[in-house]
Amino acid sequence: MRDETSRSQCGQQALSGAKSSEAGLASARCRQPIAGGTVAQLPKTTIQRRRFLGWAAGAAAAGAAFSLLPPMAFAAKPPVRRAERLDAAAFNAVRKFVPTRFGRIALVERGTGKAALFLHGFPLNGFQWRGALERLSAYRRCIAPDFLGLGYTEVREGQSVAPTDQVDMLSTLLDTLSIDDVDLVANDSGGAVAQLFLARHPRRVRSLLLSNCDTEMDCPPSAMKPVIAMAHDGQFVKQWLAPWLADGQLARSPQGLGGMTFTNPENLTDEAIEMYLGPLVRDPAHTHAYALALENNVLAGIAPALRRSRIPVRIAWGAGDTIFSPEDASYLARTLGNSRGVHYVPKAKLFFPEEFPDLIAAEARRLWGVADDGAGAIA
Repeated sequence: MRDETSRSQCGQQALSGAKSSEAGLASARCRQPIAGGTVAQLPKTTIQRRRFLGWAAGAAAAGAAFSLLPPMAFAAKPPVRRAERLDAAAFNAVRKFVPTRFGRIALVERGTGKAALFLHGFPLNGFQWRGALERLSAYRRCIAPDFLGLGYTEVREGQSVAPTDQVDMLSTLLDTLSIDDVDLVANDSGGAVAQLFLARHPRRVRSLLLSNCDTEMDCPPSAMKPVIAMAHDGQFVKQWLAPWLADGQLARSPQGLGGMTFTNPENLTDEAIEMYLGPLVRDPAHTHAYALALENNVLAGIAPALRRSRIPVRIAWGAGDTIFSPEDASYLARTLGNSRGVHYVPKAKLFFPEEFPDLIAAEARRLWGVADDGAGAIA
């Protein structure tokens, strides 16, 4: 991966040099010169007596200093909190539904404090971000909702699932949760929604971490054309999603979801296939509606708003993606008003954020300006 290099070895060498210097000074102090410039060897009893007096004086001084410290100074440091893994069973167990005028929005949240909102891709849902939630909930109130028409969200009858309506839904959801502003983390069609949200609600966004997603110059990508065509005929679920759900090996094949969008197709587990595709196969009408809502360029004309934005934006981009090209990342970096650059991930495909949650967590912490204190380690 091309990005900033580690300086830990340099730090270790510097520390080692410092320790060597201290040892040399200590050795020099033991060999004090006397008259005539020679080094005298003091009697053993004299050395022991001086050491005892030195220890006694040091202990008295230390006791006086410690007496000035508050009781909290002696308290043991609390152990580092380890995040628990979020498999499908745990994710399902903590899912909750928030009633809104758009329907009952399914979401999973972990952590407290400032909020971070994670926007998934198509045909996935909030489960995509489980690894990121595990690693970042020590630093943020992490919220992963399911979009209208995808996942476990229950859409109100007659409600549109277009990207602009997703933006309105998210704004209403934040109001309902009493959240003023968020750090946005987004992938795929969720990245398009994130850009629209930033353009419409700039004061509600503190930062934005984007991975492979639509851009104004590539929306929708050409790879979506067969999906949209099948959705028009009501066949997308029947021809692609249902067979993948029934056969995990097919889903992981070069022609399947795993082969097309995962860096390592084996990372698309049977558990994840059920979590993602089960709800979509059971509700083909909304699945097709979501695909059809991506037919037009929903980002047309957004560039001026992105240029005006001054929120910090970092881009992590899978360089092996066959749906969105590296040029899309370059375009975003040039267009966004406060881009912090692009981290190209070699060979990584569209849904690499699910596969490499440590990378996403590291990029998010850097963007948010929080140190990695180990609190996001997985138990």
